[in-house]
Amino acid sequence: MRILFLFLDGVGLGEQDPAVNPFARAQMPYLQSILDGNMLTRHAAPFEGDYASLLAIDAGLGVDGLPQSASGQAALLTGINIPMALGYHYGPKPNPAIAKYLDGNTLFSQIHRGGRKTALLNAYPPRYFDGIDSGRRIYSAIPLALTNSGLSLFTKQNLYEGDALSADFTGSGWRELLGFPDAPILEPVQAGKKLSDLARMYDFAMFEYWASDYAGHKQDMDWAVRQLEVFDEVLQGMSHDWLFSDGLILVTSDHGNMEDLSTRRHTNADVPLLLMGKLEDRQRFLAGIQDLTGIAPAIIKLLGLN
Repeated sequence: MRILFLFLDGVGLGEQDPAVNPFARAQMPYLQSILDGNMLTRHAAPFEGDYASLLAIDAGLGVDGLPQSASGQAALLTGINIPMALGYHYGPKPNPAIAKYLDGNTLFSQIHRGGRKTALLNAYPPRYFDGIDSGRRIYSAIPLALTNSGLSLFTKQNLYEGDALSADFTGSGWRELLGFPDAPILEPVQAGKKLSDLARMYDFAMFEYWASDYAGHKQDMDWAVRQLEVFDEVLQGMSHDWLFSDGLILVTSDHGNMEDLSTRRHTNADVPLLLMGKLEDRQRFLAGIQDLTGIAPAIIKLLGLN
């Protein structure tokens, strides 16, 4: 059994209103095809089809206020209701109280200790590591959890050698924003195929896509729609190249944001839990999951590590 976890930052299940929700406006033919014509909105969940299942899960976790990235991602990675334990949501980066939960109790650390192979498939540019080393930058929850497990983040060299992907899937950001004109470029479908090829080298692989959260804060509908249409092609390439006998593709988020561009703030919307794979594997995984804290235990159980 293998699991490929595609994490979309800041994606909730919103209303089917194209005036505010880019998911109701973007052309996403592949995603709609596996959801029997439905868009990725609140009205589509729950859903169970031949190729995919969709649940709406709670990101608020019983705590007042709007969900935030650090505490939400920490709950996803540990299965612990960290906002409830602390009494508040927090983000975007972990404070010391949240960071304590990300040292030894995460998916990465449990899977690594269990003798299985795991990785975060994002490639990070040199200036990211410069910022960490100098103290000008701190890790967000996902890379902090990985490095605390004793594993290393992938670098520019890994990107160029084809062992990792750019955070924008295609690599265009490395050329246009980071100043690497020779950075490898992939078409979205190619990027999806590359992601699935890399994931099959591990028992559990994760990829973090943060541009979705940025799109919500930016409130730029045209830009958000473009990101979603790229994502749809990535998903198509990823799933078509993924043998369902290999395991599950899992897509979820930490809080709502991108689904409602009428506000720059996060939302209280439920977030999607999209699974692709064999029906019996999907059903085993989804049994009893209601909120973010159900994800990590389900992964550990499916991998036979509990």
